[in-house]
Amino acid sequence: MKRLLVVFVFAVAMQAAAQAPSAAKPVTKTTKPAPQGMSKEKAAVMVPIKQFVDDFNKGDAKSAIALCADEAHIIDEFPPYQWSGAGACGQWANDNDADTKKNGVTDQVVTLGRPKHVEVTGDHAYVVVPVDYAFKQGGKPMKETGSTLTVALENSGNNWRITSWAWSKN
Repeated sequence: MKRLLVVFVFAVAMQAAAQAPSAAKPVTKTTKPAPQGMSKEKAAVMVPIKQFVDDFNKGDAKSAIALCADEAHIIDEFPPYQWSGAGACGQWANDNDADTKKNGVTDQVVTLGRPKHVEVTGDHAYVVVPVDYAFKQGGKPMKETGSTLTVALENSGNNWRITSWAWSKN
């Protein structure tokens, strides 16, 4: 997916807010029943990932960025291909914005599949989930199917934050 969770495209102005603790959007364990076959603990880990995608699909950059830890690591398929450290999400957003504009991409929608792996050990989690990505490029509908999103998260006081992600295009 050329624009992994492209909601960050709109996040350039939110970069400082993403780094400030006061901008952090609390993500607590879900009170909804866990999906069949998934423990409440694993379902809670999925909450920020699903929320991030929902925010992306609504174009809510501020909320999406708040789900990212201040220190993050990102791998994506556009230059420079990796971002790391303080403000990584904001820098990714800057580079993603430039790439999106350069390639005429609009109307992006990410769809999560059923997670392949959800591992939780204490305050750390690892998630592998299939994803599809639909968008328009130059007004022409496009779709990437069968990609994979791998996410690492950390929990601090019932607040799961995305600390790393990697997008693997099919």
